[in-house]
Amino acid sequence: MVVRYIGHATVLVELDGVRLLTDPLLRNRVAHLRRVVSVQGPTPEVDAVLISHGHHDHLDRPSLRRLEGVRVVAPAGLAPALSEFDVVGVDQGDELEFGPVTVRATYAEHEGGRPPFGSGTALAYAIIGSKRVFFAADTDLFDEMTGLVPDLDVALVPIWGWGPSLGRGKHLDPERAAEAVRRLAPRIAIPIHWGTYRPFHKSARAPFLSAPADAFRRFAAETAPDVEVRILQPGEELAVD
Repeated sequence: MVVRYIGHATVLVELDGVRLLTDPLLRNRVAHLRRVVSVQGPTPEVDAVLISHGHHDHLDRPSLRRLEGVRVVAPAGLAPALSEFDVVGVDQGDELEFGPVTVRATYAEHEGGRPPFGSGTALAYAIIGSKRVFFAADTDLFDEMTGLVPDLDVALVPIWGWGPSLGRGKHLDPERAAEAVRRLAPRIAIPIHWGTYRPFHKSARAPFLSAPADAFRRFAAETAPDVEVRILQPGEELAVD
């Protein structure tokens, strides 16, 4: 298995010959945001895209169009507004098969709608094959997170956002993300949703682009000492034995 952190909530997971891409945001400029490190290389070829919810930094139509006809898995409430794509709508507990890999939609504690684009709840996804990966997307802590994906190998856990604060809504900061890791109990935790985008008027060296990852490592060492934390910069990848 190979996990490549493309940036923000966009992660390429290659497992058992299947390539899945989460919440693709593949543009260097998005409204008032600028990407700190440009997207590297050609648009990845993937078997499916997993969309967690409808917020602009997780559901980006221009990025989906770059993927040319790929299957898009999205919350059922958003599916009607994505009819230009090969979309399948899912609810919590639904499962889809991609060759030897099962994708299961799970709960996320986050507001997921984007009126009038669509309603739809927020989802997370468990990716299950010879290894098990959990893409937490945007979420806050919730009781059922404990043991949500048994025998979990890799947890992709959001720790921040795209500015100096987390903004509105339900998110994880580094300390709460460490608690999420304790509850999920993976072998490896990889922080996502950090270090990628900045408002155009903020410096590319602003502390909020690096400090959350360092803080997450410290909190995780205290809260979940048995979990290996691997911090990937945007564009870096990890091969998981």
